[in-house]
Amino acid sequence: MIMKNFLSFLLVTACFCTIVLESCTQYGVAEPIDTFNDMQGNSIQSNGITVNPDTTWFVPNEYRNFVLTGEAYTQPHSEAAILFHTDGTSGYALAIHNGAIDGTHKTGSLVAIRNLYRSLAEDNEWFNFKLSVQGHNISVCINGTEVVCYTEPDKPYRTQAYAQRLLGSGRIALQGIKGKVKFRNLYVTRFKDNTINASDTLPAVNEQADGIIRLQQQNFPVIDYHVHLKGGLTKELAHAMSMNYGINYGVAPNAGEGGVGRMLANDREVYAYFDEVKDMPFLRGVQGEGRKWTSTFSQEALGVFDYLFTDAMTIVDHKGRLSRIYRPEEVHYDGITKEEYMDHLVDQTVKILTNEPADIYANPTYLPEDMQADYDRYWSDEHIDRVLDVLEQQHIALEINARYQIPSFDIIRRAKARGIKFTFGTNNVDADFGRLEYCVKAVEACGLTADDMWFPSMSIRRSRPTVIYNRW
Repeated sequence: MIMKNFLSFLLVTACFCTIVLESCTQYGVAEPIDTFNDMQGNSIQSNGITVNPDTTWFVPNEYRNFVLTGEAYTQPHSEAAILFHTDGTSGYALAIHNGAIDGTHKTGSLVAIRNLYRSLAEDNEWFNFKLSVQGHNISVCINGTEVVCYTEPDKPYRTQAYAQRLLGSGRIALQGIKGKVKFRNLYVTRFKDNTINASDTLPAVNEQADGIIRLQQQNFPVIDYHVHLKGGLTKELAHAMSMNYGINYGVAPNAGEGGVGRMLANDREVYAYFDEVKDMPFLRGVQGEGRKWTSTFSQEALGVFDYLFTDAMTIVDHKGRLSRIYRPEEVHYDGITKEEYMDHLVDQTVKILTNEPADIYANPTYLPEDMQADYDRYWSDEHIDRVLDVLEQQHIALEINARYQIPSFDIIRRAKARGIKFTFGTNNVDADFGRLEYCVKAVEACGLTADDMWFPSMSIRRSRPTVIYNRW
């Protein structure tokens, strides 16, 4: 009888304790993470941990809505991932991986969903991260800057490889991939199930009709290197659009004279602009404008940017006049045929790309307005080969331009066959521009892969001498 009463007491006590524990779950309170378990039953009691390749350490509890904060430290070539809503294979992965812009996804990436290609953190330095899951929204901050704001739609697009990359609930885990990555000062704040991110005001992308998420799922780098802050496009708006669309932006002013929008006039202005954008979550580019920029700016000043590009939309025409061929009033034939004008335009393009230390040939194969209807005729095999020759010789990437829908798929295929690398670019005039639709079509139509794409780590422009080849 005594034993029966004792067992009844234990049962009631256990039920009471369960009720108390459930009712005492703390919401909105940052709690330190000081216990980690692995799949083999090993346990670590510490608020800091070093993860090695092929190891995964789990936080004991399960979470749905939460904020995870902490610090991480990477060495060169080391890489880890923070898994969440996971059982070890399911859920999302947040990349921890710094280093050069080389086409691998970088710190802050929501892997295969919102890949990032420039990190706001550096190797051999502790940096802060914040991961927030609220309702259908996932946001990531690195060193205080938001780099991901992704809202999972009702019908997300997922390939078979990423079919389980969905929100739900589950554990948080730290997974080692390469080298050693350290974590410390980890805190998690739990929120109630009905919590939403009030700052998430942009509509979720319809992923069933979106080409960008398909490239992300293939780990194909999606970078628009040719974005200008003009026509109402501010840094803040570009930031929001980039995160919403899943397109990394390379933001670039014009350096030189004769262009449209913000123009940098000297080294002092170049450095001042760089200071403005160095901590923004963009790739940092600059466009050489006009034909005098190589004598206006030092290589040291332009060298602080991730990449440099130029085009042949401004030429010295056959009578020695500076001509912006995108302005019909500046295109003068003056006694020569359009075929002869085309020969001169190709001569100028080859001269520009041979002598100006650009990484990317932008707005490629652009023609004056009254010649565009005969694009394929003017861009003959001979003309194409002359331009591709210089791109190949100078290791210059060929931009696939979404705004003008150039170059043609035929030229892209011929460039690919030569091993020439590519970039995507828009060259927007305002804040109302698309989502690289022509570039997405080119990937499929021309069989492009990630290996065909150019990245700033491939740049050789700093080794090219400055040549003053145009004199007026």
